Amino acid sequence: EGGRQEYYVHYQEFNKRLDEWVTEEKLDLSTVVRKQADKKDESTSHGRKMTRSRKKHNHDGLPQAGEESEKVSALEKEHQEITKIKNINVIELGRYEIDTWYFSPYPEEYSKCMKLYLCEFCLKYMRHKRTLERHKLKCDLKHPPGNEIYRKDTLSVFEVDGMKNKVYCQNLCLLAKLFLDHKTLYYDVEPFLFYIMTEVDAKGAHIVGYFSKEKKSPDDYNLACILTLPPYQRKGYGKLLISFSYELSRKEQKTGTPEKPLSDLGLLSYRSYWTEVLIDILRTHRGNISIKDMSKMTGIKTEDIISTLQQLNLIKYWKGQHIISVTPKVLDQHMKNVAKRKVTIDPNNLHWTPYPGPPSPKKRKIATD
Repeated sequence: EGGRQEYYVHYQEFNKRLDEWVTEEKLDLSTVVRKQADKKDESTSHGRKMTRSRKKHNHDGLPQAGEESEKVSALEKEHQEITKIKNINVIELGRYEIDTWYFSPYPEEYSKCMKLYLCEFCLKYMRHKRTLERHKLKCDLKHPPGNEIYRKDTLSVFEVDGMKNKVYCQNLCLLAKLFLDHKTLYYDVEPFLFYIMTEVDAKGAHIVGYFSKEKKSPDDYNLACILTLPPYQRKGYGKLLISFSYELSRKEQKTGTPEKPLSDLGLLSYRSYWTEVLIDILRTHRGNISIKDMSKMTGIKTEDIISTLQQLNLIKYWKGQHIISVTPKVLDQHMKNVAKRKVTIDPNNLHWTPYPGPPSPKKRKIATD
């Protein structure tokens, strides 16, 4: 801009969300150390995307043959190289102007913009403010497409099917990637349901965050991806989204767990939520209670309950089984450290039926003579 040169800066040992462009005056170039190029790090793979299934397979830790392992490694390095520098600095969404954190694979003609303008209802992205103003005159949406399945006071949740509203869900994933480092689902949205949490006023339902889940998960995942937009963070919406995912699991009469690996902020939110729920049960329940009972009451998987109680030093392994070991004094001490949610999900306001999934194949009768 104006012939001014800027440098992209990453701060070692800090999260990439702190990366920024700075002018030369802010740098001490006399201390620059040139790094020797490492030929081993050069990627030999070109023109291929790191798909969600490959990334997920890589995290499963399954043994791979040498050639396949090299391909996965090359793809991982290519993905890291492509996403190393964030391409969009700022977005305008509704009444907020938001600094972005990470790279997002918007089409090339949009990714070169320092600022992107988004319609807060359909999430269409534009390069110019005047284009957004013209779009707002024509856009009919005042809330996310799909069904409103929850409403209490000004809080509303919409269920959006990735198959029926493909473009909206793709736009949502591109927006989310600006704030999630390891998200790899951008365009493969058909197998997922998206739950959009909104604040409702006279102008419409304004998105505050969302989570997605697979329509049918063989691993009992009740959440694939979760995000609270930066203007609404530290206000309890993350826990509300998590709580809502477990409310759906209870409605399905199942237990659930989030898909791994979680982001750093996602793990903190889950640990905090699990701690709050389990401590509350242990304080109010009378008589003996097992981990299986707690799982049935909360919808939380037994493994997540055990790991949380272990972190709180409230469980012991005795004679081949896990025993909850706790006193009222210890519980009161933990309650002081738990930030109690001001707003909670009211199951009576949830109007939802579980996704039916594909019908089971019919058995053919074999004719016999």
